[in-house]
Amino acid sequence: MWKPGGRRVASGSGVAKGVGMASGLPDILWIVTTQWRAQACGYAGDPNARTPALDALAADPRTVNYAQAVTPHPFGPFARAAMLTGAPSPENGVADYWDVLPRGARTIGRSMGERGYATAFFGKWGVGERDRAAPLVGEAAARVVVPPEARGGFAHWVGFEGGFLLNDPWLQGDGVAGFERRAGYQSDVISELAAEWLARRADGRPRFAVASLEAPHPPYAASTPAGVMRPRPEDLVLPANVPRGGDVEAQARRELAGYHAHIAATDAAIGRLLAGVAPETIVVVTSVHGDMHGAHGLFRKGWPHEESVRVPLLVRGAHERQGAGSRGRGAGVSDEAVSLIDLPAMTLAWSEGRAWACPRDRAAISMPSVVRLPHQCDRVWRGWRSATAKRVFNADGSEWVLGE
Repeated sequence: MWKPGGRRVASGSGVAKGVGMASGLPDILWIVTTQWRAQACGYAGDPNARTPALDALAADPRTVNYAQAVTPHPFGPFARAAMLTGAPSPENGVADYWDVLPRGARTIGRSMGERGYATAFFGKWGVGERDRAAPLVGEAAARVVVPPEARGGFAHWVGFEGGFLLNDPWLQGDGVAGFERRAGYQSDVISELAAEWLARRADGRPRFAVASLEAPHPPYAASTPAGVMRPRPEDLVLPANVPRGGDVEAQARRELAGYHAHIAATDAAIGRLLAGVAPETIVVVTSVHGDMHGAHGLFRKGWPHEESVRVPLLVRGAHERQGAGSRGRGAGVSDEAVSLIDLPAMTLAWSEGRAWACPRDRAAISMPSVVRLPHQCDRVWRGWRSATAKRVFNADGSEWVLGE
């Protein structure tokens, strides 16, 4: 059930030193995308996906592909809060779409700093205070102030709260006077900032960085860099669970054309970032949630279906430490019930030279509240998912039979 395919291509090599000179501990890099569902990768068998960089990463013998990985909550603020803290929503303080991550929250940024790591965050924050009266897309949302005390304890922080500006993002933070608009495709801009910071070696401390990218989140019509071709909607291969012959199919094809263009552009940006990262660096590539894109006649996220809750999760360079793949389908592929909520525990283990093992046979998934935006899930639910089964329950305890 839910078994991805696989294709193997050669990987590139890093160039910057990736081990803290004084400690011998590895540098660690999280690359976090938005709305990139697990199936939308070449190595996962999607015929529409042009992802040579991720395909190469998945093929690297040092990489573990967590093929059954899930987001704990298939909606941005809830998932980001859980990923940063290792605690689910609402326990982490984010119970509603507009909730702010508590300023004193125990985040991975704080924990890694306490362990002697230099820490940095770049890109979309997504758990700060937002202006409810402002449009979700555009400059006003992108220029919401994230004060230093609300940046999760990261020692270096350059980014933005939101805005979904996939081109020419507005940046704030360390070394930025107020707000600065940086020209370029957003995934390129953020990846370049992360690469530059990782290359600095003045203090010899090991480094932990998060590169948080908004793509391939809507607006899907946003332009991509020159040379990235947008597929024709009529050429896309749709899954069987997208209803044919009506408005759903038309919308799915139209949106997926933009979606896959942004996937291709962001894959290229990730490839350039990885080309400058040392082989010793532990690299995580994932997404905070997926997107329905017409599956079961639904769009966007929040839903408990596979397209919404399953995310890509590739980890390079920690295989020996974490023993991954022991319950998998072969070398480099794990069917363990891993969730984004595990990333802090994984990362702390790596930073201390310890092994990490998946602590469960099934991962919890839920939507703690209804987000009243177009196309999003219309109810609160909770459930769990393993490699072979999934059960979901409504707020009143009745089972939601999904018919996957």
